[in-house]
Amino acid sequence: MGKTLFDKVWEAHVAAKLEGGGDLLYIDRHLVHEVTSPQAFDGLREHNRQVRRPDLTFATVDHNVPTDGRPIDESSLSGKQLSALAKNCQEFGIRLFGYMDDNQGIVHVIGPQLGITLPGTTIVCGDSHTSTHGAFGALAFGIGTSEVEHVLATQTLRTTGKPKSLGIKIDGALGAGVTPKDIIIAIIRKLGAAGATGYVAEYFGSTIERMPMSGRMTICNMSIEMGAKAGMIAPDQTTLDYIYDEDRKFAPVGAAKQDLISYSYQLKTDADAAFDRLENLNAATLNPQVTWGTTPAMAADINSIIPEPQTAGEERALKYMGLEPGNPIAEIAVNTVFIGSCTNSRIEDLRLAAKLVEGHTKADSVRAMVVPGSESVKKQAEKEGLRDIFVAAGFEWHHAGCSMCLGMNGDILRPTERSASTSNRPYEGRQGPGSRTHLVSPLTAAATALTGKLTDPRLYL
Repeated sequence: MGKTLFDKVWEAHVAAKLEGGGDLLYIDRHLVHEVTSPQAFDGLREHNRQVRRPDLTFATVDHNVPTDGRPIDESSLSGKQLSALAKNCQEFGIRLFGYMDDNQGIVHVIGPQLGITLPGTTIVCGDSHTSTHGAFGALAFGIGTSEVEHVLATQTLRTTGKPKSLGIKIDGALGAGVTPKDIIIAIIRKLGAAGATGYVAEYFGSTIERMPMSGRMTICNMSIEMGAKAGMIAPDQTTLDYIYDEDRKFAPVGAAKQDLISYSYQLKTDADAAFDRLENLNAATLNPQVTWGTTPAMAADINSIIPEPQTAGEERALKYMGLEPGNPIAEIAVNTVFIGSCTNSRIEDLRLAAKLVEGHTKADSVRAMVVPGSESVKKQAEKEGLRDIFVAAGFEWHHAGCSMCLGMNGDILRPTERSASTSNRPYEGRQGPGSRTHLVSPLTAAATALTGKLTDPRLYL
């Protein structure tokens, strides 16, 4: 029987079989940020260990950086974390993209952007949305702090066993106003917030084949939100064009480039391979999606109403969100619109939102923020005039960082304030204590900023 893409990448990286079960995986790339790494570096010092492969380890600051550009020092938690990472990277010889560095940005944005993310590799980071990198045919997933230390010291990772494979076939042309963000929300809505637990998901089908890398990254990014270990998409010409149509600083060159290209074409699920489970989605039937509850699975079409709760969890979610069954979604007012996060902060996302916003002005009742995923994206957007469009429409323009995605930095909602957010999690308190989050696409976020209520972007297209 043939092998899936996941089978091929996993098996190529098994360094050893562990006694009692599980595999020891070799790790090709280790991405590090300021929040989940300090204890790991302390552990190295405690045991007098070095970083095994500093050349394969890349660090950036993103989660707790201020995005308004203000100077920081060690009097703040942010300053302490950034300073600690800088000292750790200098001591252990790790490349760091620090605060205001030209290559600084959200770890899952700069990895692909710099050519660090490559087909057929294993990639780990102390962050659950490492699944983003699976869009390149990589096996990428988040790890805990103790595992961060293990990878730093050994360039390997202990696993308890190989996950099962989940194939998700997506066919059909997307309608106007419908984006890859709507696809992944619809998938999670269908399968449930834990519906893919124990699996690695592979997305394929005609819709995926036509999709640019930015959209593929959005889909793989939110794989974790349905419980999957990782999400993957087989590399193709679109993948290779992304890597080599621009100057990706760390992409292989010369003979190594040819080896990568040849290897990439082998990374397809064989025709006679069988997934442990198979799901289907007709993308042509989708409307723009919006979450109404406290998991990404609690979602609905934007032109529909808040549904009747089916579980105690949904009842709790409605109470927390301050919503009633039967409320039209289009009548829900928001305080803040946030365009950013590792899900939707790439240049393609900003172009989509700016095109809809151009010539309009945001509602007076709304704070609208645009936070590029990297300083490079920020500069590119400014070069293309996107910043000017957003600013003219009344939006705030920020420096790169995770920003309001997780309420860890200065960009937070106040209790009971409501956002339309292009991020990936609407959990209780995710964007600040008592915050209420509705996940949407960049197009829906842009339309919502113009009206002050959750708005179908097709009204502006």
